[in-house]
Amino acid sequence: MLSERVPEANAAGPSTALMRKAYARWAPVYDVVYDKLTEPAARAAVEAAVEHGPRILEAGVGTGLSLGYYPPGSFVCGVDLSEDMLKRARAKVRRRSLSHVHGLQVMDVCRLGYADNAFDAVVAQFLITLVPDPEAALSEFLRVVRPGGGIVLANHFGQTDGPVARVEEIVAPLCTKIGWSSDFKSTRIEAWARRNGVEFIGVAPTFPGGFFKILRMRKAA
Repeated sequence: MLSERVPEANAAGPSTALMRKAYARWAPVYDVVYDKLTEPAARAAVEAAVEHGPRILEAGVGTGLSLGYYPPGSFVCGVDLSEDMLKRARAKVRRRSLSHVHGLQVMDVCRLGYADNAFDAVVAQFLITLVPDPEAALSEFLRVVRPGGGIVLANHFGQTDGPVARVEEIVAPLCTKIGWSSDFKSTRIEAWARRNGVEFIGVAPTFPGGFFKILRMRKAA
């Protein structure tokens, strides 16, 4: 079974409550703002995830922008903190007859209600820099992924040095307002991977101009 554990999403702290309120405000306009901008990265993340197998958990599924990118025969579950976002995702599933989507649930990604080793891959898009405890979320992704399975993150990660890093420092306040943090480096995730015996496959740039990146890891077999 996929859901053998009891999720603890209702045990949310103040930061989680604030995020729910923020996404309730964003839900009506989210697709208009982000759809075309994030589509190339979202498609790349989905392609990377399904390389590991058909059973995929999309963490932070939001309004379901990427649910239509999965191939026929996939078995996709999605979770999000925001019921307002999920209502829109469910409407997309019904409207487009996305039969490969098998569940969309309100859930805290730091307290997933799924059994160990339940999925071939977890994909999280534009999420990991927003959660209050990124390492806790990553550890939950690792728990629910089968041995040899993948963790795929699509996100903006700040540069560690060079001219791009200096520009990012200047625009950091603007990025924060729209949910992207230039302060969050991929090296933080790489360090987590080393501590947990996870293979860090690498980071690949994608549209626009490498601003978004696809980060891939693999759980030990």
